Amino acid sequence: MGFIHPYDRPNSYIGRTLPRSRAKRAVAGRGRYTDDITPPRTLHAAFVRSPYAHARILKIDVEAAKAAPGVKLVMTGAELAEMCTGPWIGTLTVFENMKAEPQYPMAVDRACWHGEPVVMIIAETRAQAEDAGELVMVDYEELPVVINKDTALNAGSPVIHANLGDNKAWENTLGSGDVDKAFAEADHVLEETFYFGRHTAVSLEPRIVLCEYDQGTERLTIHTSSQCPHMIETVFARTLGVPEHNVRIVAPDVGGSFGLKIHTFGDEVAATAAAIKLGRPVKFVADRLESFVSDIHARENRVKAKIGIMNDGTMIAAEIDDLSGAGAYSQYPRTSVFEANQILNITFGPYKHPNYRAKATVVYLNAVPTSQYRAVGHPIGISVGEYMMDWAADVTGLDPFEIRRKNVMEDDSYPRNIGSGIPIKDLSHQACLEKLHGLMEYDKLLAEQAELRENGIYRGIGVAGFIKGTAPSPVGYYGAGGARIAAQDATTVKLEPSGGIIVALGVTDQGQGVDTVMEQIAAAAIGCHMDQVRAISGDTDAIPYGGGTYASRATAIGGEATYQAALDLRREILHMAGILLQTDPENLDIVDGNVVDDGSTDARIPLSEIGRIGHFQLGELPNDYQPVLSHTRRYRLQDSPYIYTNGIHGAYVEVDVDTGWIKHLKHWVVEDCGRIINEQLADEQIRGGCVQGLGGALYEHCIYNDYGQLQNGTMADYVTPMMSEMPDIHVGHVQTPTSESELGAKGAGESGTGAAPGVMMNAVNNAIKPLTEGRVTEQPITPELVLKALRKI
Repeated sequence: MGFIHPYDRPNSYIGRTLPRSRAKRAVAGRGRYTDDITPPRTLHAAFVRSPYAHARILKIDVEAAKAAPGVKLVMTGAELAEMCTGPWIGTLTVFENMKAEPQYPMAVDRACWHGEPVVMIIAETRAQAEDAGELVMVDYEELPVVINKDTALNAGSPVIHANLGDNKAWENTLGSGDVDKAFAEADHVLEETFYFGRHTAVSLEPRIVLCEYDQGTERLTIHTSSQCPHMIETVFARTLGVPEHNVRIVAPDVGGSFGLKIHTFGDEVAATAAAIKLGRPVKFVADRLESFVSDIHARENRVKAKIGIMNDGTMIAAEIDDLSGAGAYSQYPRTSVFEANQILNITFGPYKHPNYRAKATVVYLNAVPTSQYRAVGHPIGISVGEYMMDWAADVTGLDPFEIRRKNVMEDDSYPRNIGSGIPIKDLSHQACLEKLHGLMEYDKLLAEQAELRENGIYRGIGVAGFIKGTAPSPVGYYGAGGARIAAQDATTVKLEPSGGIIVALGVTDQGQGVDTVMEQIAAAAIGCHMDQVRAISGDTDAIPYGGGTYASRATAIGGEATYQAALDLRREILHMAGILLQTDPENLDIVDGNVVDDGSTDARIPLSEIGRIGHFQLGELPNDYQPVLSHTRRYRLQDSPYIYTNGIHGAYVEVDVDTGWIKHLKHWVVEDCGRIINEQLADEQIRGGCVQGLGGALYEHCIYNDYGQLQNGTMADYVTPMMSEMPDIHVGHVQTPTSESELGAKGAGESGTGAAPGVMMNAVNNAIKPLTEGRVTEQPITPELVLKALRKI
């Protein structure tokens, strides 16, 4: 038969739904998280954090804290700075003219946000450390606070960092065509302003580090709940002056991340410095109260949008102006301007608008630093673009599906550029649109909606299409931008003497099922059973160097590396088997863990025999042949900045027009994430992403007062979605394999979060449309905002 791609073989593991490899251990409560690891003599860290959003530190008195029971070390920000090789500066060269203030892990002369760490206490127990923290006396001089992004650049506004000259971090414009001419020719020009509330990740497991330093070998080992072990290895080594090869990062089980744990945090560096100084293990767990004022935030944006529409519904021009409120510093090493940059790139992404102009401005505020969080920028860009498309449908008398049919890029039109200049290919907007129409039973929904309106029940139907950038390449940001963050990834696949297969991954698993997917890919590529394969990840001493898991890259990048490494091992096994069987390897195959004659299923040599001979009985092989039973492959995108995915969401909601309360009845997603390895795991990622996106659309909001104080930094006050409030989420797929790789997989982990807020806003506005000309243009969509749109308050 000759070579058949593993994904085309009958009963291939690629495309098959299988349970997670770790599921049994997890549901039995046998997961092993960083906080489950406590070596002998472990000390615990706690922090004194600034109660002010902006204040000069005049004096710190730590003598009483040093004398407190159990205390082993008290360290100020200035003392920690002396242990560092220098400050962090959160810029990338690809963001031209970006400005960033140098930042140390803890405040030195000034505290610039409410919650910035000022003093660290190390004690025998966490309770002792916290008690000693109460004895630290800090004299502050309050300074003017900048907390409103809309006024941060006004003349006379206080400047947070005098060295920068003003509060502007970055500004950029991009576009295509003749926008002004197109607006002048349009039959309708629509303009709107949108506001999006700042929120944060709230992962089930908070940030945790356990740091151990062997003063004899000068080896530093850090257990941490991280997505990117090698990046953490690099940043901590360079910050604290430890040779990188002497640093080991271990990310054991990680209880959710959502982008939060791709970042570096000053309190974690401080705990590591304490372990180095004391020569004892130090653990730091960010409790919920300090998580709210120290974990990165995201999504604080004001966007002005404008589109030009012809009477037949054709969009001929689009313009946006985004203002993003970052925090007090640009987050190192990934910066705090990615969200704004992505909004420019992807707004109106599914549509053929020939004239596009976009501007982004990022300003510093005395608030928690912002940076990448699940679906970076996409919830904002998609919400804006899809709102404007629905409004255009209303103005031109078209159905929301019909106006999208008229404007989406045709499935046979790729490769092409979108209005922002981003090159895209291998997408399927038309196919996804039609599949969603059928999945929703749209015509029946319209009839039901009309009937219920006659009885005073107001339900809304929303749709929202999207593109989503996944799996960034080195030509885009990190490689070209200068940050030491790998955009390539690697996998090592090796045959054990027993015939088992070990798959060592550069990518990591935070609950997505990454290990399971990689085991499926390796098993399919080699031709063995799943129970013969075991994936390992998260330990920089045991895995090849890679970027880790971020930007929906694990399967798209790490999966391709795994696929190619497994194919290399398969070829080596067949070559060795050909020698042993005295036949051409082209006449052999591997099926169910056995070498067989091509086209047969009758075993000739099991993998266990190949492993035994290859490791222990090399005398049975020719002297000039040395079998290589461990293969490493690396993979990266080459010319494209991302592997783009696309899809569309639908939502059906009911709005109580007396209270403004929203009940989400049904939600649908059709997504093209390329070749699917495990449909159930992909669907879980999409559904989970939807829930997180709906949280941002309806509930989540970090609320600051005029003094820069976070007002709702507890789980009692910061509202997250509950399962009882979420609808059934129906998922369908269109599969267009990416041409960027042989495996053809794209990312799937973030698009649910990206599009759910936009479809919810459209559904709510559709529900209240018969009663008002008002529209909801802010998120989260609270009952108060609904009542304002209804002109009831």
